[in-house]
Amino acid sequence: MDIKFETLTYVLSERFKREIISADYQTMPLKGGTVGNVYLVTGVAETVDGEELPYRIVLKIQKKWERYGDPGSWRREYDLYASDLETTFPDAFRWPTCYYAEMNAEGSEFQLWLDYIDGVSGLDLTGDMYEQAALDLGRYQGKLYAEQPAVLQSLTNLSHADFMKNTYLHYRAWPVVYNYIRSEDCELPQHVRQMLIDIDEHADEIIARIEKLPLVLCHRDFWVANLIFADGKITLIDWDTSGWGYLGEDIASLIADEADIDHMVEYYQRCVPAYYKGFAEYVDVASIVDDCVYEMILFLFGYRLVDWVLHTEDENEKMKHVETLQKIYEMKAASPPAIV
Repeated sequence: MDIKFETLTYVLSERFKREIISADYQTMPLKGGTVGNVYLVTGVAETVDGEELPYRIVLKIQKKWERYGDPGSWRREYDLYASDLETTFPDAFRWPTCYYAEMNAEGSEFQLWLDYIDGVSGLDLTGDMYEQAALDLGRYQGKLYAEQPAVLQSLTNLSHADFMKNTYLHYRAWPVVYNYIRSEDCELPQHVRQMLIDIDEHADEIIARIEKLPLVLCHRDFWVANLIFADGKITLIDWDTSGWGYLGEDIASLIADEADIDHMVEYYQRCVPAYYKGFAEYVDVASIVDDCVYEMILFLFGYRLVDWVLHTEDENEKMKHVETLQKIYEMKAASPPAIV
């Protein structure tokens, strides 16, 4: 891929806080898909004084596309980086620094040049890291909720509070998964099927309980692949789904999205109280007697996992999805985590 010389030298000048006059580069794909791509850009930059500085930096190129129920999500990171949201992050919990952001003339694609964070991520995260992520997320959301900084009111492109509910209702309305768990051909264990049927039968009452919880700024893709631990600090990437949501939504994702299956129940019992402990540093949570995280897990991932069971050809992957549903069932039987 081709990178403009002027853009690269500007980005590196911002990165090093020194005037960069030349730089070579190599690119390597990190991740991406049909609507966007992420590259690691490496090379050596030369300062105006002749010093050579090796560098690593991330280039994210995002094309316009439309997510169901959230049409503005494709450009949300660009809009957030253009805002003052960065001023709200504490040193220990933040997003990658953005050195340059550019939208093309057609308004259909943008570039973000971001700090490269080399750390622990994905299923390499330890239980202590899970718990720290939950604690720091609670602190961050609690501080914003208590202080209501002006930047929150200026953010015009955020996903809506009913996004989780609408996603669940969308899946529930799909006959392929809805009818499957109620059919004689369903291969899922009966208790797992009943768990999903029960959540459907009590959905209105559960939604009413969730909607009594505090409304907070959620990341909405708070899973292990988007968390990077380095030097005792957490960097959170991929903010394109973020928006207003209910207390605990992100913890539901941390526990159940592409989960560490062997430790799901343990992390559920550790992360929920850690999250509330962080939130309680800024907000009185004494009146919250039901955290609803278990129900949020089922809303967010119940039918999604059934869909994956039905449409995953790899038998090992299919069994992982069944095991994840089993672990969600076991959470209910385990001692509920204390939230205060």
